[in-house]
Amino acid sequence: MNPVAFSLFGLDIRWYGILIASGMIIGILIAQYSCKYRDLDYDTFINTILIALPLGIIGARLYYVIFEFDYYRNNISQILNIRQGGLAIHGGLIAGVLAAFLYLRKKRISFFKLGDVAVPSIILAQAMGRWGNFFNQEAHGGPVSYEFIKHFPGFIQKGMYIEGVYYQPTFLYESIWNIIVFFILINLLKRSKNTGIVFFTYIGLYSIGRFFIEGLRTDSLMLGNIRIAQLVSISGFVIWIAALIFYYFRGTVKRR
Repeated sequence: MNPVAFSLFGLDIRWYGILIASGMIIGILIAQYSCKYRDLDYDTFINTILIALPLGIIGARLYYVIFEFDYYRNNISQILNIRQGGLAIHGGLIAGVLAAFLYLRKKRISFFKLGDVAVPSIILAQAMGRWGNFFNQEAHGGPVSYEFIKHFPGFIQKGMYIEGVYYQPTFLYESIWNIIVFFILINLLKRSKNTGIVFFTYIGLYSIGRFFIEGLRTDSLMLGNIRIAQLVSISGFVIWIAALIFYYFRGTVKRR
């Protein structure tokens, strides 16, 4: 599996970067359609993304480096090298959400309106980005037999055949789950007028999928014996349930 798509002026352009960039562009275009469901000005969305996106990338890299610091303390020059992977989505989301919240608060614009619009685009971009992991032959699970992997398309089998061993294509599981969540979020955005419900549902549904898929992976960021992504996923699920309870009781009060 060749992670390099092509070379330009002697610089290798990797599929990882192409797919992540493509996901971002498609997500921004989809938001142009989504904005109308929360009466959000598209220019406001773009201005927020121009601030949150670069800070999200920095956050994603910083998050990864912190939990892999034993390696990077002796390889300082590699900290800025993200061409081969090493972006942690949870770090990116935390930094991006914080940046967007502070910017929108200053502008006195509802954060949750933008959050509802943004999250379908984010989850679709994540689905595309996982294919960058495929080309880098990373974010996969443990070894599996040929009897297991033979049920997948040939190119998946080839990509998951690493140094003579077949591996679980967990990148594929997460990509499929994210696409399913995308359609759920778009449908919820159209049907629900509760500002913030789409944002919190993204947190909950992504957390559910990530928790189970993370348990299959071999490259998890760890805190002792705990998989960090699973710990964050549990927190995300709890936040979602709390939000659903809040919306339920708020709706009950309104109906009285």
